Amino acid sequence: MRIGAALPRLFALFLKCDRMEQTVPPTFEYNPPQEPFLPVLHADNHILVVSKPTGLLSVPGKASEHGDCVEARAQSLYACARIVHRLDMDTSGVMVLAMCPKAHRHLGLQFERRKTEKTYFAEVWGHMSQTGGVVDLPLICDWPNRPRQKVCFEHGKFAETRWQVIERRERTTLLKLMPKTGRSHQLRVHMMALGHPIIGDRFYATGEALAAKSRLALHAEKLSLHHPSDGTWMSFEMQHPF
Repeated sequence: MRIGAALPRLFALFLKCDRMEQTVPPTFEYNPPQEPFLPVLHADNHILVVSKPTGLLSVPGKASEHGDCVEARAQSLYACARIVHRLDMDTSGVMVLAMCPKAHRHLGLQFERRKTEKTYFAEVWGHMSQTGGVVDLPLICDWPNRPRQKVCFEHGKFAETRWQVIERRERTTLLKLMPKTGRSHQLRVHMMALGHPIIGDRFYATGEALAAKSRLALHAEKLSLHHPSDGTWMSFEMQHPF
């Protein structure tokens, strides 16, 4: 089921924002967990694969007290590690970093050209009426409320998410999410647009959906990519905690 064409067109601002917001909103206290520090799933001369804890920035925030992040922790273990892509602060799961300039260029092109495959798991509020589908709603930064994003048919960038029901629980549904694109907050906004916000989402969930979990129930479980050294297709996984 594709829902993009079914919704009315929305009027939106033409302003753009960064592809991934890395500031901590002033109403949130930045207190990233120290345990686990940064689990390493794989390391070689070309790539470093880690499991990011929820509550930890991918790169340093704008304020000096927001310097603790995946990049800094990775470089404390491997000085040559360089960030390639990002996950939202509240999202946990698998990330890859480059260990040399050649790998950094190779991995960057893979993400840019959508040659990687990413699988997320999310627990959303309510019961999905179907077993799966596709959301293809274009997204843009909600500038006055950044880092929030919103649907905008006139100026938004193409965004597509495939979803599949894994388990229907008492008041929630566990989903597998397979994004084709990697827009900021894409999975969070697409699930909200379906009427099923991800539980614990302090940007897009309200009421019982927000209170249902103490953290955002979104986890990057699997990342597949071509190894920069020889092109071998490799997959790395960290099971979701939901």
